[in-house]
Amino acid sequence: MNKTRQKIHDIIYEADTPAGKRFDISLIIIIIISIILVALETVGWINERYASIFNIAEWVITILFTIEYILRIISIHHPKDYIFSFYGIIDFLATIPKYISLIFIGAPVEALMAIRALRILRIFRVLHISRYIGESTFLVRSLLVSRAKIIIFLLFVLIMCILFGTLMYIIEGPEAGFDSIPESIYWCISTISTVGYGDIVPLTGMGKFLASVLMILGYGIIAVPTGIISAEMAQRKKNVDVNTRVCAECMNANHKDSAIYCHECGSHLDEEK
Repeated sequence: MNKTRQKIHDIIYEADTPAGKRFDISLIIIIIISIILVALETVGWINERYASIFNIAEWVITILFTIEYILRIISIHHPKDYIFSFYGIIDFLATIPKYISLIFIGAPVEALMAIRALRILRIFRVLHISRYIGESTFLVRSLLVSRAKIIIFLLFVLIMCILFGTLMYIIEGPEAGFDSIPESIYWCISTISTVGYGDIVPLTGMGKFLASVLMILGYGIIAVPTGIISAEMAQRKKNVDVNTRVCAECMNANHKDSAIYCHECGSHLDEEK
């Protein structure tokens, strides 16, 4: 990799350098502006008045995204590793809507807007900024360690909803709007989550009693997952690697702060070829 490609790689894929940080922050600002434009275009009177400005702005953003996409491809040894990665597909989808509107005239506007809205997923690149990567990695690890407890808890809640839903169907019946067990389970979920749309309400004393029990349980249920994750975070030491170096050979980004070589392919992380 020559010096120019290495420099481009360091700026685009790594955020430990001042240039890399400026690039990531600029990218985030462009993404936010793009999402705001998509939202404003759905407001009728704003779109009618500023349609030409929106069109120009969208073309500018599309061209910037296209340049970035091309630079990401040419700055690595194996472009297909990036092209077919999660971020590679998102970057591609973020680039093509305007080109589709040129090739396929009359393409559904709503479909193109939906694709453009996917650009919000690119905001997750903010997690590659070293200022935030330690916090995000710490949180993700705590969630992964807690997933078994959370799954068991959710299964318990599901079983409880089925049980209470069945009881409400037997007690209230179709006269109160509990036409079926699935309908009763829906009511149970909306009640236990403290949403309570009010489209179905119990009429009998026993039904109201069960509804009261569910409402009280709902407040406790909301707190349990938070408690599980908080306890796990308190037990784990906040000792995570915060570097953002990406191997130019295999695109692996999970390296120790003290790493000199990639632990996947063995390439030198700072090597200039």
